[in-house]
Amino acid sequence: MVERRLTGMIAAAAVLIVLFILWDIFRPDPRPAGAGEEPVGIVVVPDTTIPAQPAGTAPVLPSTQATAGGALPAAPYHDQPSYIDMLARSETRRRIRNSAGSTYLNDMVSASEDSMLRRWDNRSMTPVRVWFAPTYAANFQPQFLDAMRRAFAQWTAAGVPVRFDFTADSTTAEVVVRWRIQFEIERTGQTDLTWDQNGHVQSAVITLATFDPKGRPMESDDVRVVALHEVGHLLGLDHSGDSTDIMFPTAKVRDLSDRDVRTALLLYQLSPGSLR
Repeated sequence: MVERRLTGMIAAAAVLIVLFILWDIFRPDPRPAGAGEEPVGIVVVPDTTIPAQPAGTAPVLPSTQATAGGALPAAPYHDQPSYIDMLARSETRRRIRNSAGSTYLNDMVSASEDSMLRRWDNRSMTPVRVWFAPTYAANFQPQFLDAMRRAFAQWTAAGVPVRFDFTADSTTAEVVVRWRIQFEIERTGQTDLTWDQNGHVQSAVITLATFDPKGRPMESDDVRVVALHEVGHLLGLDHSGDSTDIMFPTAKVRDLSDRDVRTALLLYQLSPGSLR
């Protein structure tokens, strides 16, 4: 009886061994974790050299850039707006349409490629930090810096809720003012903006020429007029189609118009970002 049980146990063990061998040979390859699912990607955003933000401000999001009021998206943004966002955008579009004639914000949005409003956050309490880069450009005069400061002050005095601090250095500045002798094209100034995906301006570079396109040396008040136009871009304004506005592509006037002021004030009453 004992021998019979041993024989049965040995036979069963042999069968199990054979089964394990067959399973090891013919079993399917293990499925990698997450197979069949969409891989999670990491988007690498190119460095736009945005200065460090002061404590308490919103973190810098993936950014876009503009030159002289134009727009060029750096990366697509696919988040779908919520129903509340869509209602808010509809109300913003209504207010912009109703301002046609008294402002040129409607024309700005119609002419833009991305239908986005761009502006600084309210910076009345924490001024935007501005640094005047040193220069050896021919015809540069120290009074040009005072002319620039007057241009900044004119926009602030008009009621735009953005103040400026001119004590920043190259490491803390949010706005850099640079100088060059002349542009290759018909212009005497250029503004390059960086903003996040929600339309909040993060930093800017303003470049001014010390000679006009015809080679004539710029005077101090000429610099102030050009700076008025470029600071308008800095604040988020694009060009106006009316030659009586300082934001006309080639400025024909020497001071802010009522439409310039109303357009800037309306822009800063609205939330930045896409209107689509």
